[in-house]
Amino acid sequence: MNVIAQWYYRTVNVFASYSRYLNGLAPLALRLFLVPVFWMAGTQKIAGMESTVQWFGNPEWGLGLPYPSLLAHLAAYTEAIGALLLLIGLATRWISIPLMATMLVAIFAVHWDNGWAVIADSSAEDVAVRLGAANDILREHGNYAWLTERGPFVILNNGIEFGVTYLLMLFSLLFTGGGRYTSVDYFLSRLWPKK
Repeated sequence: MNVIAQWYYRTVNVFASYSRYLNGLAPLALRLFLVPVFWMAGTQKIAGMESTVQWFGNPEWGLGLPYPSLLAHLAAYTEAIGALLLLIGLATRWISIPLMATMLVAIFAVHWDNGWAVIADSSAEDVAVRLGAANDILREHGNYAWLTERGPFVILNNGIEFGVTYLLMLFSLLFTGGGRYTSVDYFLSRLWPKK
């Protein structure tokens, strides 16, 4: 047993000594994953700002948030500018905070009432009935083989799953930063080290 323990700790130590040179890859991967998510969300809000403001403010069919114009502009530009900052790894920790705030608003104001899952469970009876009816309509009136060529149809549940995932990724970036050798933050810290 002692031989196995020695081998294990020796292997872990060797891996740890070399992995410190590669530990910027994980934050880079998180950043690159989040860039298109926030870029698309932000630029779509900016492109349709008038309807975004209406959606933020309307309590009947929208979010019913106070100060909809202010919040819509803050959310849109935080997401778009945040995507650009994440792309190059500049001010990664700082931009993670307002992006986390947008995710919290999305989770609680938009997705909370829909539960966890983004895609509805097709084994649930009410979902299965709706999905069956939609497939029947598509078979009768559409080119069903072409429509399902890339995968089956699903019913969007629009739950909190993605919002929580993005929130956790940002939370990780808040503590790791942009990453060694892979971010502008790293190179700026080398130019101006802490005193």
